[in-house]
Amino acid sequence: MTYVVTDNCIKCKYTDCVEVCPVDCFYEGENMLVIHPDECIDCGVCEPECPAEAIRPDTEDGLDKWLKLNAEYAQTWPNLTAKRDPLPEAKDFDGQTDKLTKFFSPKPGQGD
Repeated sequence: MTYVVTDNCIKCKYTDCVEVCPVDCFYEGENMLVIHPDECIDCGVCEPECPAEAIRPDTEDGLDKWLKLNAEYAQTWPNLTAKRDPLPEAKDFDGQTDKLTKFFSPKPGQGD
């Protein structure tokens, strides 16, 4: 099992989860974060810290595409280990649906 970041992170990018991760397995894209599934130790401390409730265990049904996306982009995006401010539009986009097809950016973020 691992945890994955799902579509509600897109255009929000809260980083409360990054701050509590004991193994620094978060990677930063332009408008979302991902978890490296091979680095995640399945501790679960990140899940309750996400204000957007975008982090889920990969054992939940329907998360295969998110596991694949997290694994793919964790290979190319920079590591993020410190909390930052969310995106300015985070409150407006929190809870919107179908953000993957409408707003996802494959561009990397800044990282540390």
